[in-house]
Amino acid sequence: MDPTRKPDPVYDIVILGASGFTGKYVVREALKFFQTPSSPLKTLALAGRNPTRLTQSLQWASHPNPPPSSVAILTADTSDADSLRRLCTQTKLILNCVGPFRIHGEPVVAACADSGCDYLDISGEPEFMERMEAKYHEKAEETGSLIVSACGFDSMPAELGLLFNSKQWVTPSVPNQIEAYLSLESNKKIAGNFGTYESAVLGVANAKKLQELRRSRPRKSRPSIPGPPAKGPTLENQKKIGLWALKLPSADAVVVRRTLTTLTEKPHGLPGLNESPDQIQKREAFWSTIKPAHFGVKITSKSLFGIFRYVTLGVSLGLLSKFSFGRWLLLKFPSVFSLGWFQKKGPSEEEVESATFKMWFIGRGYSEESLVSEGKTKPDMEIITRISGPEIGYITTPITLVQCGLIVLGQRESLVKGGVYTPGIVFGSTDIQQRLEENGISFEVISKNKIQE
Repeated sequence: MDPTRKPDPVYDIVILGASGFTGKYVVREALKFFQTPSSPLKTLALAGRNPTRLTQSLQWASHPNPPPSSVAILTADTSDADSLRRLCTQTKLILNCVGPFRIHGEPVVAACADSGCDYLDISGEPEFMERMEAKYHEKAEETGSLIVSACGFDSMPAELGLLFNSKQWVTPSVPNQIEAYLSLESNKKIAGNFGTYESAVLGVANAKKLQELRRSRPRKSRPSIPGPPAKGPTLENQKKIGLWALKLPSADAVVVRRTLTTLTEKPHGLPGLNESPDQIQKREAFWSTIKPAHFGVKITSKSLFGIFRYVTLGVSLGLLSKFSFGRWLLLKFPSVFSLGWFQKKGPSEEEVESATFKMWFIGRGYSEESLVSEGKTKPDMEIITRISGPEIGYITTPITLVQCGLIVLGQRESLVKGGVYTPGIVFGSTDIQQRLEENGISFEVISKNKIQE
């Protein structure tokens, strides 16, 4: 036996942070595909600091069935590097649900990059994601560790929604701008995920660090987008969808831009580890249909009062996140500063079940690319698409994360060997859209129109 050969991992997937608010929903989603005939998920383990809470999480996720005895419970702590190294030798893939990621994420990424274990997470924190790429991309390429953040609601719908809209621009037409309009809907009052709120507080607090990180890195190629960037209003009444909309600084926009930058450098996508000629042709054909566009995200509401809540939260974060006492106040009294939008106690199952989302993508561009070179810079064509699905934090996030995980398990040979990447560039040309459609997330073309002067 070759003494340098690493032992085969015992588990296909380890869910780290499986007893947290989001973690237990990820376990519930993963169990739907555990040991089913067509699923590559044959062995599964839950990991975290407290075995008792992990066992309770498994019982909750399995209900009304008894918990499967073959799901292992492992002890691991993000502050204990040895426990993470041990975890990486035991599994092919870690699904990391332990946030905020800027506090707890790096040790897990470091252990995976070092060992060659694959890694997916649900982070929506731009500074964390870009820092991981800067620090671990080369190591992960070398060891064959595929590291992909933002595999939850941040930023899978935005990434796949942009790609879906872009594909509708059939040559010779080209998009100039694709804007996403997010509508969160519920017939019950639902509290937002406290972890998301905590990440936002830390994100605003560390905005300067992100700027410094970007300044310290070499400039990357920018995608070539026909026509000038359109400067839209911060607040608008978007009559096409009947909603008020407020421009957001969002992780989605950052992640999409990174995907388009990678695509500029690798126009045929990322070559797989061991692709067949058919797979190469399919990947290259997919990416040849994708045209880059300026991208932004707006949050919507039926009323101006709803927009006022978003503004209040934004102002509170902007003013108070910059100093430690302000951050303490924000994290101590989330319900006050978000006007009831976030609270420490997670939502009830009934509240989660009652919530849905819609994300419209309004693309504006040119019916013919040649119009731009002729000096006609005003878009003359509009394509509207939409993604809809269940509640974002506890249902859609587990669906997208688990489906990405199943693709990594079942199609690893056709994915890139290793490195730190965004989900769009890794999963865009796979069957991810079809998988999400089979699991309750819909993709629709709403309209294609010439814009009348």
